[in-house]
This record gives sequence, structure tokens and C-alpha cells, in this order.
Amino acid sequence: MLLVLGMAAMLWGIGMVMGVSRQARLTLMGGLLALVLLLQFALPDGHPVREATGQSPALWLILTGAVALILGYSRFLRALRTRSAPQATKQPPKPTGSFSDTELERYARHIVLRELGGPGQKRLKQARVLVIGAGGLGAPALQYLAAVGVGTIGVIDDDVVENANLQRQVIHRDADIGVPKVFSAQMAMEAQNPNVTVRPYNRRLTADIAAELFADYDLILDGTDNFETRYLANETAVKLGKPLISGALAQWEGQLSVFHPADTGPCYQCIFPEAPPPGLAPSCSEAGVIGPLPGVVGSMMAVEAIKLITRAGAVLKGEMLIYDALYGESRKITLSKRADCPICGTEAA
Repeated sequence: MLLVLGMAAMLWGIGMVMGVSRQARLTLMGGLLALVLLLQFALPDGHPVREATGQSPALWLILTGAVALILGYSRFLRALRTRSAPQATKQPPKPTGSFSDTELERYARHIVLRELGGPGQKRLKQARVLVIGAGGLGAPALQYLAAVGVGTIGVIDDDVVENANLQRQVIHRDADIGVPKVFSAQMAMEAQNPNVTVRPYNRRLTADIAAELFADYDLILDGTDNFETRYLANETAVKLGKPLISGALAQWEGQLSVFHPADTGPCYQCIFPEAPPPGLAPSCSEAGVIGPLPGVVGSMMAVEAIKLITRAGAVLKGEMLIYDALYGESRKITLSKRADCPICGTEAA
């Protein structure tokens, strides 16, 4: 029995080091347990393999029952927490007119800004912003959009909070491990600012829902880490004439830009015509990322959203801001539209 338990511990440890998800590791443990039980029942008494794996199936059945009780209780608690979180979306929409005294005090530092003032803060309250992804970039963007009083904030993500996320995805807490990210983010945002309406979509963005979903919002923030979703978000935003704020991370470097061909400048696919080959643009889990970097770039994305909504300053249309955290440098490059772009080019029309 000790041999099997030692093997299970070794496989679990290897999985953690390799970044395998907790669900996949649990599935592997279940498969190992099923194999041991099969050997215990199939092999005769005294067989060397049966002796090495516990001699009797009774102990393994007891262990299986204990594990099933623990997992069942854990799932029950998670279901209760998940069920309670979405109920907030059933509340009536927050008023979009005048501000309460509490709101006036909360947003006072905005209202005294010459570029925003009361009209700018009112535009924020009436705005509807969709954030794709509640991970590294989405977490700080969502926090600041809620804090500054954006009236309606949608967040779409099909992932759950994992321990490895907490090094950089600061909207989630240790107690949220196992909870869908959209509900964890919703709880944090509503705790931060009860005056905003948060709409969680616990699913992946797909082509069959993208257009209908985007139509409900004024602008889109893309904080995803895969090119398939980025291209889909870009294509849908261009078709609907919605501005798209896009950010990306790689180890110590981040970049962001605002893509809005209906106004000016290129779209995302003008700059990145096709996805790079596998391995050339590794994800954060493969290449690593310094913890505060998503906070820096995600906060910049929130700033661009605020400027778009309030019409303050100059947004990054036709430009890309690149931030190198390792050497403390930032630079901007000019982006040009491609006539042969299949999404926004003249030939596409």
C-alpha cells in the first residue's frame, strides 16, 4: 500500500512542477486508484503484485470512501458558493442618472479633474464595458473599472481560480480556489463598489455568441492569452464598430493598443496577420511572467477605457505602447492599416 501511495505522491508532485491543472491531477489519481482496485479483485491471494499493492481490497475501499466523502463535501461547498454568487446579477439595474452623496464623495478625485469633471463621471456611470478574461490582465482592469464607477461591467471567462493564478491575478483570493473566475471577480468588484452592475458569463467566448454579446457593450477589453480568442474578438468588434483595447504579456514585457478601424487606425489582424507557430509565443504558464506586470498593463488598459468613455486625452489608436519592466523602459510605435487585411482592409469591404 505504501508503494502505491508513494507513487501517487510522486505523480502529484511531478504534475505540480509541470503546471498540470488540479483537475487533471485528480483524474490521474482516480485512474491509479481504479487500477489498484482492479488488481486487488482480479489477482488471486498471495500474488506478488497484490501483495505489493496492499494485500486486501478492504483498505482501498475504505480509502476510496473517505476520499469520495471529502471530494463530495468540497463540491457541495463550491456549488453553494457558486450558486450564491450569480444571484447578484438578478438585482435590478443600478440607476444611471444622478449621483448619491456617497458616490459624489467616492468619485470626488475624478470630478475635480479638469479633463473628466461631472460630465465625464456621468459617462462612466452610463458606460457598458465587456472584459474578456478574468486572469492576469483582466483582474486589474476589472478592479479599476469597478472602482472608478463604470456602470455595467461584463466579464466572460470559462476558467476556475487555481493556486498558480494568485501570484499575479490579485482580484482572486486563496479562498476562491476552485471557484469560476467570473464569480470570484464579481464578488470582489461588488465588494469594492456596490454601485456598479457586474454581469458574469461563465463560458468561453465563441463565434456563435460573440456578436450578440458585444452588441450589449460600448467597448471591449481583450485580456486573453490565446490567439484564437483574440482574432475572434477583433473580427467581431470590427464588424460591430466597437473599439477594442488589447493587451498582451511575455515574461518581463507588456504591450497594449486600441484598435478601432471605424474611427481611425488598423485592427488587430493588420498588425498580427496570423498566429505565430506553436512555441514561438509561449503562454505565461510556459514562459513565466513577473507578478506585477499584468497589474501594470491591465491598469493601463483601464486608463484607455476611461479615456475612450470620457473623451479625455488621446487614446492609443494607431499606436502600440510597449513596456519593458526588466529595464524600466517604455516606448511607442506607430501602427499602420493594411489594405489587404481580411477584416478591415479595403479589399475586405
